Amino acid sequence: MKNLISLEEFVLPGNHLGSGVIDDLTFLCDLTNATRLRILQISNNTFGGMLPQCIANLSSSIRFFHASNNKIFGSIPNGIGNLVNLESVHLFVNRFSGHIPPHVGKLQRLYELSMNNNFLSGNVPSSFGNLSGLTILSLYGNKLRGNVPSSLAECQKLMVLFLDANDFNGIIPQEITGLSSLYDLSFSQNHFTGSLPRDIGKLINLQYLVISGNKLFGEIPPSLGSCIRLEYLYMDENFFQGKIPSSLASLRGLSELYLSRNNFSGVIPEFLERLQVLQSLNLSFNNFEGSVPIDGIFKNATATSVEGNSQLCGGIPEFHLPKCRVPHIRGLSRTMKLIISLVFGILGVILVLTFLYLQCLRRGKKESASSDSDKFLKMSYQSLVKATDAFSSTKLIGMGSFGSVYKGVLEDGGTTIAIKVFNLVRRGAYKSFTAECEALKNIRHRNLVKVLSVCSGSDYRGNDFKALIYEFMVNGSLEEWLHPAGTNGEINDGQRSLTFCQRLNIAIDVAMALEYLHHHCHTPTVHCDLKPSNLLLDDDMIGHVGDFGLAKFLPITSQTSSGNQSSSLGIKGTIGYTPPEYGMGHNVWIQGDVYSYGILLLEMFTGKKPTDNLFQGTLTLHNFVMAAVPKHLVEVVDPVLVQEMVQAEMSTSNHHNEDNATLRMKTEESLISIFEIGLACSAELPGERLDMSDVVAQMCQIRKKHTVQH
Repeated sequence: MKNLISLEEFVLPGNHLGSGVIDDLTFLCDLTNATRLRILQISNNTFGGMLPQCIANLSSSIRFFHASNNKIFGSIPNGIGNLVNLESVHLFVNRFSGHIPPHVGKLQRLYELSMNNNFLSGNVPSSFGNLSGLTILSLYGNKLRGNVPSSLAECQKLMVLFLDANDFNGIIPQEITGLSSLYDLSFSQNHFTGSLPRDIGKLINLQYLVISGNKLFGEIPPSLGSCIRLEYLYMDENFFQGKIPSSLASLRGLSELYLSRNNFSGVIPEFLERLQVLQSLNLSFNNFEGSVPIDGIFKNATATSVEGNSQLCGGIPEFHLPKCRVPHIRGLSRTMKLIISLVFGILGVILVLTFLYLQCLRRGKKESASSDSDKFLKMSYQSLVKATDAFSSTKLIGMGSFGSVYKGVLEDGGTTIAIKVFNLVRRGAYKSFTAECEALKNIRHRNLVKVLSVCSGSDYRGNDFKALIYEFMVNGSLEEWLHPAGTNGEINDGQRSLTFCQRLNIAIDVAMALEYLHHHCHTPTVHCDLKPSNLLLDDDMIGHVGDFGLAKFLPITSQTSSGNQSSSLGIKGTIGYTPPEYGMGHNVWIQGDVYSYGILLLEMFTGKKPTDNLFQGTLTLHNFVMAAVPKHLVEVVDPVLVQEMVQAEMSTSNHHNEDNATLRMKTEESLISIFEIGLACSAELPGERLDMSDVVAQMCQIRKKHTVQH
């Protein structure tokens, strides 16, 4: 091996090499002559012994050093700091001991450092603050101690920080809240004390927060409600106290919430039963009191735990709690009881009269307001002309069936807005404007486009003018990302494209919006025109469903009606996304949106429109995918995603002990699951389609599994 001077890759993972003895790794010294060595990978073998000091003399061009899942013991040589071009270091699941060398802080290009599941001790070197490109730091399952160095706040690209199951103490440094890119923060099973940083809400991309099994105390900071992407919150086995703050109602995507074995008190907040994605809730062994809610997650006794709270009552029978007692007056004389009854009776009459008076006032105001825009702040035609440079063509950002969309900037404050101007000459435009006003004034959800104002009046010539003003979405529509002009299936320089995770997140955003429209609005609402051009992306690439010009409101009794009465409304929508039953005169119903979502999901991960020239005769996008999944998956997956998987397989591996081949296999498993959901939703027979509540649960489960594996 000493003569392999031109060797660039030494890759031997997943074999049975090594005998676990002390001199297993002496061959590494022979590689010091390989001056072009870039990759050294010996993971998943049975190598024993110590890492020889000669690794300090390996080629300075080495980028990947992976020796995980072996039986290597002893300390990590200080000379590792000489390998200044290292980008990824995997030493997890071995028997390393001693301190982490401070010289690791010299590895300026390092983006991934995984040393978990060893016997490392001492402090985390403050020199880690020099690793400005670090995205993953995994040190869980060691014997590390002391404080978390505040210098980690310098690692501004850090996305994953695992310090679980060590002997850390002290407080969680406030500086950590400056790492806005963090999405997974795990500090569980240590000895941390103090309170949670009050600015924790600055971690706007946080999806996992795991701080179980420490000695933390104080109240939950209200700012935690700003972490709207949070899906998993584990705070159990600490000394937290106080009430659950109402700000947590903003965590609409919360899937698991563990607050057990603390000192929380007060009533269980009702907003927990409105968290539609919540699948597991543990409030056991606290000091909660009062009535247990009975809706949402609280309907499921296997998913909810409230034991060990002696002052709770009510709830579903499976909780085996005492019935809540109605308080009554005791120990008062008959005269006093009569006086109290009279006082409350008079107060009741006054309240009723006051309520009726206010209702009359409100009704009078409603009658004097415009029926089109009674819940919107009106804007003048003149202000919109100024905002758009007189509706200049340079400000035009989109066109639809009933109008055009312009980008504008308001004079007051310089706010950027999107203005949908209705072409009232077009038949149905008035009806579309009214429908969209009616829909948007009654619905609120983070994944629905937000209407800011309305303009209903006349232009300078006296012609009717109607426009809706929306929050501007920086990243445009999903259509622009899936089908860039001139794309040929390859990623060109400067061309925008979506990663697998981005597509999955957007698909979940859309599913949550539809689930809200179908099941949680005051009146069940059908969008009727779900397609990529009507899905807008904000600066955080969060999906928002827009364009409610064709939306329909259903009586609750007809949400899932299978009646087949003829309906002129049934033909509305866009070819390719409209369910087949609409073409046969079926009434609009929520299963129609489910079909459109299924087609959208297939389009997002194949990169092919349902109206693609490929689909002729009986061949549809649905049949195209169904014939290929699962055996010929790669043949239908968007080439952009295939390229992403190939690049990942060649250059990186994840931090949960998976090699590159396994990483690709797990991604393919996720794709198969997504396609299966898309096929189920776009089934020709409506009875075979999924409900959007089930879609949300299944898609979130795919994301959870994919994120954990990556």
